[in-house]
Amino acid sequence: MEKNRSIFKVYYEWWKNIDKFILFLVISLFLIGLFFSLVSTSLLVSDKLDTNDYTFFFKHLSFVFLGIIIIFILSSMREEKLIKISTKIFIISLIFLSLVPIIGVEVNSAQRWIDLYLLPRFQPIELVKPFLIISISLILSNEKFSNIYIKYLLSFLITLFVALLLAAQPDIGQTLLVFFSWSVLIFISGINIIFLIISCLILFVALYYSITFIPKFIYIKSRILSFFNTETGTHNAQSEKAIDSISSGGYFGKGIGEGTLKNSVPEAHTDYIISVISEEFGVIAIILILLMFLIFIYAVFKKVNLEKEERIKLILVGCISLILVQAMIHIGVNIRLFPTTGMTLPFISYGGSSIISISILSGIILNLTKRKIN
Repeated sequence: MEKNRSIFKVYYEWWKNIDKFILFLVISLFLIGLFFSLVSTSLLVSDKLDTNDYTFFFKHLSFVFLGIIIIFILSSMREEKLIKISTKIFIISLIFLSLVPIIGVEVNSAQRWIDLYLLPRFQPIELVKPFLIISISLILSNEKFSNIYIKYLLSFLITLFVALLLAAQPDIGQTLLVFFSWSVLIFISGINIIFLIISCLILFVALYYSITFIPKFIYIKSRILSFFNTETGTHNAQSEKAIDSISSGGYFGKGIGEGTLKNSVPEAHTDYIISVISEEFGVIAIILILLMFLIFIYAVFKKVNLEKEERIKLILVGCISLILVQAMIHIGVNIRLFPTTGMTLPFISYGGSSIISISILSGIILNLTKRKIN
Protein backbone atom coordinates (compact mmCIF):
# COMPACT_ATOMS: atom_id res chain seq x y z
CA MET A 1 0.00 0.00 0.00
CA GLU A 2 2.82 2.41 0.91
CA LYS A 3 4.57 1.59 -2.36
CA ASN A 4 1.42 2.36 -4.35
CA ARG A 5 1.05 5.68 -2.54
CA SER A 6 4.68 6.51 -3.30
CA ILE A 7 4.22 5.79 -7.03
CA PHE A 8 1.02 7.83 -7.08
CA LYS A 9 2.79 10.71 -5.36
CA VAL A 10 5.61 10.67 -7.93
CA TYR A 11 3.09 10.66 -10.77
CA TYR A 12 1.02 13.41 -9.15
CA GLU A 13 4.06 15.64 -8.60
CA TRP A 14 5.15 15.02 -12.18
CA TRP A 15 1.74 15.88 -13.62
CA LYS A 16 1.35 18.94 -11.40
CA ASN A 17 4.67 20.50 -12.40
CA ILE A 18 5.09 19.41 -16.04
CA ASP A 19 4.43 21.86 -18.87
CA LYS A 20 1.27 20.22 -20.19
CA PHE A 21 1.18 22.20 -23.42
CA ILE A 22 4.68 21.08 -24.47
CA LEU A 23 3.82 17.52 -23.40
CA PHE A 24 0.66 17.67 -25.52
CA LEU A 25 2.68 18.79 -28.56
CA VAL A 26 5.24 16.00 -28.08
CA ILE A 27 2.57 13.30 -27.77
CA SER A 28 0.64 14.73 -30.74
CA LEU A 29 3.73 14.66 -32.97
CA PHE A 30 4.41 11.05 -31.97
CA LEU A 31 0.80 10.08 -32.77
CA ILE A 32 1.04 11.78 -36.16
CA GLY A 33 4.22 9.79 -36.82
CA LEU A 34 2.45 6.56 -35.86
CA PHE A 35 -0.44 7.30 -38.22
CA PHE A 36 1.85 7.98 -41.16
CA SER A 37 3.98 4.96 -40.25
CA LEU A 38 0.86 2.85 -40.70
CA VAL A 39 0.03 4.21 -44.14
CA SER A 40 3.61 4.51 -45.42
CA THR A 41 5.25 1.31 -44.11
CA SER A 42 2.63 -1.31 -43.33
CA LEU A 43 0.80 -0.80 -46.60
CA LEU A 44 4.15 -0.95 -48.40
CA VAL A 45 4.95 -4.34 -46.86
CA SER A 46 1.44 -5.58 -47.66
CA ASP A 47 1.85 -4.61 -51.30
CA LYS A 48 5.23 -6.34 -51.63
CA LEU A 49 4.34 -9.54 -49.79
CA ASP A 50 0.66 -9.63 -50.76
CA THR A 51 -0.32 -10.02 -47.11
CA ASN A 52 -1.62 -7.95 -44.22
CA ASP A 53 1.72 -7.45 -42.52
CA TYR A 54 1.96 -4.63 -39.98
CA THR A 55 5.42 -5.49 -38.67
CA PHE A 56 6.87 -2.02 -39.31
CA PHE A 57 3.93 -0.31 -37.65
CA PHE A 58 4.12 -2.46 -34.51
CA LYS A 59 7.89 -1.90 -34.32
CA HIS A 60 7.27 1.85 -34.60
CA LEU A 61 4.55 1.59 -31.94
CA SER A 62 6.86 -0.32 -29.58
CA PHE A 63 9.60 2.29 -29.97
CA VAL A 64 7.15 5.14 -29.37
CA PHE A 65 5.91 3.35 -26.24
CA LEU A 66 9.53 2.96 -25.07
CA GLY A 67 10.13 6.62 -25.95
CA ILE A 68 7.20 7.76 -23.80
CA ILE A 69 8.60 5.77 -20.87
CA ILE A 70 11.98 7.48 -21.40
CA ILE A 71 10.26 10.88 -21.51
CA PHE A 72 8.47 10.18 -18.22
CA ILE A 73 11.65 8.95 -16.49
CA LEU A 74 13.81 11.87 -17.63
CA SER A 75 11.17 14.55 -17.05
CA SER A 76 10.32 13.28 -13.53
CA MET A 77 13.92 13.38 -12.28
CA ARG A 78 15.31 16.15 -10.16
CA GLU A 79 17.22 18.64 -12.27
CA GLU A 80 20.55 17.97 -10.55
CA LYS A 81 20.15 14.22 -10.94
CA LEU A 82 19.42 14.61 -14.65
CA ILE A 83 22.58 16.68 -15.11
CA LYS A 84 24.62 14.16 -13.12
CA ILE A 85 23.55 11.05 -15.03
CA SER A 86 23.78 12.85 -18.39
CA THR A 87 27.57 13.06 -18.11
CA LYS A 88 27.78 9.33 -17.38
CA ILE A 89 25.46 8.40 -20.23
CA PHE A 90 27.43 10.66 -22.57
CA ILE A 91 30.64 8.75 -21.78
CA ILE A 92 28.88 5.40 -22.30
CA SER A 93 27.41 6.60 -25.61
CA LEU A 94 30.88 7.71 -26.77
CA ILE A 95 32.15 4.20 -26.06
CA PHE A 96 29.36 2.77 -28.22
CA LEU A 97 30.18 5.27 -30.97
CA SER A 98 33.86 4.30 -30.77
CA LEU A 99 32.90 0.64 -31.24
CA VAL A 100 31.09 1.28 -34.54
CA PRO A 101 34.23 0.99 -36.75
CA ILE A 102 35.12 -2.27 -34.95
CA ILE A 103 31.84 -4.18 -34.56
CA GLY A 104 29.50 -1.96 -36.55
CA VAL A 105 26.96 -3.21 -39.08
CA GLU A 106 27.47 -1.95 -42.63
CA VAL A 107 24.42 -0.86 -44.62
CA ASN A 108 24.62 0.83 -48.05
CA SER A 109 28.42 1.27 -47.79
CA ALA A 110 28.12 3.06 -44.43
CA GLN A 111 29.04 1.55 -41.04
CA ARG A 112 26.84 3.50 -38.63
CA TRP A 113 24.98 0.88 -36.61
CA ILE A 114 25.74 -1.68 -33.92
CA ASP A 115 23.54 -4.56 -32.84
CA LEU A 116 22.42 -4.43 -29.22
CA TYR A 117 20.29 -7.05 -27.49
CA LEU A 118 17.41 -4.68 -26.68
CA LEU A 119 17.94 -2.32 -29.63
CA PRO A 120 18.97 -4.28 -32.74
CA ARG A 121 20.75 -2.14 -35.33
CA PHE A 122 21.03 0.89 -33.07
CA GLN A 123 22.76 4.08 -34.25
CA PRO A 124 24.96 5.33 -31.35
CA ILE A 125 25.13 8.92 -32.59
CA GLU A 126 21.41 9.26 -31.82
CA LEU A 127 22.25 8.59 -28.17
CA VAL A 128 25.31 10.86 -28.26
CA LYS A 129 23.59 14.00 -29.61
CA PRO A 130 21.25 14.86 -26.69
CA PHE A 131 23.94 14.34 -24.04
CA LEU A 132 26.57 16.14 -26.13
CA ILE A 133 24.30 19.21 -25.90
CA ILE A 134 24.22 18.92 -22.11
CA SER A 135 27.98 18.31 -21.83
CA ILE A 136 28.88 21.33 -23.98
CA SER A 137 26.38 23.50 -22.08
CA LEU A 138 27.88 22.48 -18.75
CA ILE A 139 31.39 23.33 -19.98
CA LEU A 140 30.37 26.74 -21.33
CA SER A 141 28.46 27.66 -18.15
CA ASN A 142 31.10 26.34 -15.75
CA GLU A 143 32.28 29.14 -13.46
CA LYS A 144 35.47 27.32 -12.43
CA PHE A 145 37.11 28.31 -15.72
CA SER A 146 37.57 32.06 -15.81
CA ASN A 147 38.99 32.09 -19.36
CA ILE A 148 36.10 31.74 -21.81
CA TYR A 149 38.42 30.61 -24.62
CA ILE A 150 39.48 27.59 -22.57
CA LYS A 151 35.81 26.64 -22.42
CA TYR A 152 35.47 27.08 -26.18
CA LEU A 153 38.57 24.99 -26.79
CA LEU A 154 37.48 22.17 -24.48
CA SER A 155 33.96 22.07 -25.95
CA PHE A 156 35.45 22.14 -29.47
CA LEU A 157 37.80 19.23 -28.74
CA ILE A 158 34.90 17.10 -27.46
CA THR A 159 32.83 18.00 -30.52
CA LEU A 160 35.78 17.30 -32.81
CA PHE A 161 36.26 13.85 -31.23
CA VAL A 162 32.60 13.01 -31.92
CA ALA A 163 32.90 14.41 -35.46
CA LEU A 164 35.98 12.30 -36.23
CA LEU A 165 34.18 9.16 -35.08
CA LEU A 166 31.26 10.09 -37.35
CA ALA A 167 33.56 10.86 -40.28
CA ALA A 168 35.08 7.38 -39.94
CA GLN A 169 31.67 5.75 -40.55
CA PRO A 170 31.27 7.94 -42.77
CA ASP A 171 28.31 10.16 -41.83
CA ILE A 172 28.92 13.73 -42.94
CA GLY A 173 25.29 14.78 -42.41
CA GLN A 174 25.42 14.02 -38.68
CA THR A 175 28.93 15.49 -38.50
CA LEU A 176 27.70 18.83 -39.79
CA LEU A 177 24.69 18.67 -37.46
CA VAL A 178 26.98 18.12 -34.46
CA PHE A 179 29.20 21.05 -35.44
CA PHE A 180 26.16 23.25 -35.99
CA SER A 181 24.88 22.41 -32.49
CA TRP A 182 28.26 23.40 -31.06
CA SER A 183 28.20 26.65 -33.08
CA VAL A 184 24.75 27.56 -31.76
CA LEU A 185 25.78 26.97 -28.16
CA ILE A 186 28.99 28.99 -28.30
CA PHE A 187 27.21 31.76 -30.21
CA ILE A 188 24.50 32.23 -27.57
CA SER A 189 27.12 31.95 -24.80
CA GLY A 190 28.50 35.31 -25.95
CA ILE A 191 31.37 34.41 -28.29
CA ASN A 192 33.12 37.02 -30.39
CA ILE A 193 31.52 36.83 -33.85
CA ILE A 194 34.93 37.04 -35.58
CA PHE A 195 36.11 33.97 -33.67
CA LEU A 196 32.97 32.12 -34.75
CA ILE A 197 33.43 33.08 -38.41
CA ILE A 198 37.06 31.94 -38.36
CA SER A 199 36.03 28.63 -36.78
CA CYS A 200 33.38 28.08 -39.48
CA LEU A 201 35.88 28.88 -42.23
CA ILE A 202 38.37 26.37 -40.80
CA LEU A 203 35.66 23.70 -40.69
CA PHE A 204 34.61 24.51 -44.26
CA VAL A 205 38.21 24.19 -45.51
CA ALA A 206 38.60 20.89 -43.62
CA LEU A 207 35.38 19.57 -45.18
CA TYR A 208 36.46 20.67 -48.66
CA TYR A 209 39.85 18.99 -48.24
CA SER A 210 38.21 15.78 -46.98
CA ILE A 211 35.73 15.38 -49.85
CA THR A 212 38.35 16.32 -52.44
CA PHE A 213 41.44 14.36 -51.42
CA ILE A 214 40.33 11.56 -49.06
CA PRO A 215 39.03 8.53 -51.04
CA LYS A 216 36.58 7.48 -48.32
CA PHE A 217 34.64 10.74 -48.75
CA ILE A 218 34.51 10.75 -52.57
CA TYR A 219 30.85 9.67 -52.39
CA ILE A 220 30.01 13.03 -50.80
CA LYS A 221 31.56 14.87 -53.73
CA SER A 222 29.58 12.72 -56.17
CA ARG A 223 26.35 13.48 -54.30
CA ILE A 224 27.03 17.21 -54.41
CA LEU A 225 27.88 17.08 -58.13
CA SER A 226 24.78 15.01 -58.91
CA PHE A 227 22.72 17.48 -56.89
CA PHE A 228 23.69 20.26 -59.31
CA ASN A 229 23.57 17.98 -62.36
CA THR A 230 19.96 16.78 -62.61
CA GLU A 231 20.77 14.14 -65.25
CA THR A 232 23.09 11.96 -63.14
CA GLY A 233 23.17 10.18 -59.78
CA THR A 234 20.99 7.60 -58.05
CA HIS A 235 20.36 9.82 -55.03
CA ASN A 236 19.53 12.68 -57.37
CA ALA A 237 16.90 10.46 -59.02
CA GLN A 238 15.41 9.75 -55.59
CA SER A 239 15.19 13.48 -54.84
CA GLU A 240 13.55 14.09 -58.20
CA LYS A 241 10.95 11.42 -57.44
CA ALA A 242 10.38 12.97 -54.00
CA ILE A 243 9.75 16.47 -55.32
CA ASP A 244 7.59 15.08 -58.15
CA SER A 245 5.45 13.27 -55.57
CA ILE A 246 4.99 16.52 -53.63
CA SER A 247 3.87 18.26 -56.83
CA SER A 248 1.53 15.43 -57.82
CA GLY A 249 -0.12 15.42 -54.39
CA GLY A 250 -1.27 19.01 -54.76
CA TYR A 251 -3.04 20.74 -51.90
CA PHE A 252 -5.11 17.82 -50.63
CA GLY A 253 -3.22 14.71 -51.82
CA LYS A 254 -4.18 11.57 -53.70
CA GLY A 255 -5.63 9.78 -50.67
CA ILE A 256 -4.45 7.12 -48.22
CA GLY A 257 -2.44 4.39 -49.93
CA GLU A 258 -2.66 6.03 -53.37
CA GLY A 259 0.91 7.38 -53.38
CA THR A 260 3.65 5.72 -55.44
CA LEU A 261 6.79 7.17 -53.85
CA LYS A 262 6.91 4.64 -51.01
CA ASN A 263 7.07 1.85 -53.60
CA SER A 264 9.76 3.42 -55.78
CA VAL A 265 12.28 4.93 -53.33
CA PRO A 266 14.23 2.85 -50.75
CA GLU A 267 13.75 3.94 -47.12
CA ALA A 268 10.99 6.36 -48.12
CA HIS A 269 9.42 5.91 -44.66
CA THR A 270 12.56 7.41 -43.05
CA ASP A 271 14.47 9.74 -45.40
CA TYR A 272 11.52 10.86 -47.55
CA ILE A 273 8.57 10.62 -45.17
CA ILE A 274 7.59 14.26 -45.75
CA SER A 275 7.24 13.57 -49.50
CA VAL A 276 5.18 10.43 -48.83
CA ILE A 277 2.84 12.44 -46.60
CA SER A 278 2.56 15.27 -49.12
CA GLU A 279 1.75 12.91 -51.99
CA GLU A 280 -1.07 11.15 -50.13
CA PHE A 281 -2.39 13.96 -47.90
CA GLY A 282 -1.33 17.11 -49.72
CA VAL A 283 0.67 20.22 -48.93
CA ILE A 284 -1.97 21.20 -46.35
CA ALA A 285 -0.88 18.26 -44.16
CA ILE A 286 2.76 19.35 -44.41
CA ILE A 287 1.87 22.92 -43.46
CA LEU A 288 0.00 21.66 -40.39
CA ILE A 289 2.98 19.50 -39.34
CA LEU A 290 5.38 22.42 -39.80
CA LEU A 291 3.02 24.62 -37.80
CA MET A 292 3.13 22.12 -34.93
CA PHE A 293 6.94 22.15 -35.01
CA LEU A 294 6.97 25.95 -34.96
CA ILE A 295 4.52 26.08 -32.04
CA PHE A 296 6.66 23.52 -30.18
CA ILE A 297 9.81 25.58 -30.79
CA TYR A 298 8.05 28.81 -29.77
CA ALA A 299 6.76 27.22 -26.54
CA VAL A 300 10.29 26.13 -25.56
CA PHE A 301 11.88 29.51 -26.42
CA LYS A 302 9.18 31.20 -24.37
CA LYS A 303 10.37 29.15 -21.39
CA VAL A 304 13.99 30.06 -22.17
CA ASN A 305 13.14 33.77 -21.80
CA LEU A 306 11.83 33.11 -18.30
CA GLU A 307 14.88 31.06 -17.24
CA LYS A 308 17.63 32.78 -15.24
CA GLU A 309 20.19 29.99 -15.00
CA GLU A 310 22.67 30.05 -17.89
CA ARG A 311 23.25 26.30 -18.17
CA ILE A 312 19.50 25.63 -18.44
CA LYS A 313 19.17 28.26 -21.16
CA LEU A 314 22.03 26.70 -23.11
CA ILE A 315 20.65 23.17 -22.82
CA LEU A 316 17.14 24.18 -23.88
CA VAL A 317 18.33 26.25 -26.84
CA GLY A 318 20.72 23.48 -27.87
CA CYS A 319 18.04 20.78 -27.73
CA ILE A 320 15.39 22.73 -29.61
CA SER A 321 17.94 23.94 -32.20
CA LEU A 322 18.97 20.35 -32.85
CA ILE A 323 15.35 19.37 -33.49
CA LEU A 324 14.75 22.43 -35.68
CA VAL A 325 17.84 22.00 -37.87
CA GLN A 326 17.28 18.26 -38.32
CA ALA A 327 13.71 18.95 -39.44
CA MET A 328 14.91 21.69 -41.81
CA ILE A 329 17.55 19.41 -43.35
CA HIS A 330 15.02 16.61 -43.85
CA ILE A 331 12.51 18.92 -45.53
CA GLY A 332 15.28 20.61 -47.53
CA VAL A 333 16.42 17.26 -48.96
CA ASN A 334 12.84 16.37 -49.89
CA ILE A 335 12.34 19.60 -51.87
CA ARG A 336 15.89 19.50 -53.36
CA LEU A 337 17.30 22.42 -51.44
CA PHE A 338 20.07 20.16 -50.08
CA PRO A 339 21.85 17.00 -51.32
CA THR A 340 20.70 13.68 -49.87
CA THR A 341 21.88 13.24 -46.27
CA GLY A 342 19.76 10.39 -44.86
CA MET A 343 18.39 12.62 -42.09
CA THR A 344 15.13 11.56 -40.44
CA LEU A 345 12.25 13.88 -39.56
CA PRO A 346 12.01 14.13 -35.73
CA PHE A 347 8.93 12.45 -34.20
CA ILE A 348 7.54 11.46 -37.63
CA SER A 349 10.04 9.22 -39.43
CA TYR A 350 10.20 5.47 -38.81
CA GLY A 351 13.33 4.29 -36.99
CA GLY A 352 14.08 3.11 -33.48
CA SER A 353 17.30 5.09 -32.98
CA SER A 354 15.67 8.31 -34.17
CA ILE A 355 12.65 7.84 -31.89
CA ILE A 356 14.82 7.10 -28.85
CA SER A 357 16.94 10.19 -29.56
CA ILE A 358 13.97 12.55 -29.93
CA SER A 359 12.41 11.01 -26.79
CA ILE A 360 15.56 11.80 -24.81
CA LEU A 361 15.57 15.37 -26.14
CA SER A 362 11.87 15.74 -25.28
CA GLY A 363 12.41 14.33 -21.78
CA ILE A 364 15.24 16.79 -21.17
CA ILE A 365 13.16 19.71 -22.45
CA LEU A 366 10.15 18.73 -20.32
CA ASN A 367 12.38 18.33 -17.25
CA LEU A 368 13.93 21.77 -17.61
CA THR A 369 10.69 23.56 -18.47
CA LYS A 370 8.57 22.17 -15.65
CA ARG A 371 7.52 24.36 -12.76
CA LYS A 372 10.25 24.82 -10.19
CA ILE A 373 9.47 23.66 -6.65
CA ASN A 374 10.65 26.16 -4.02
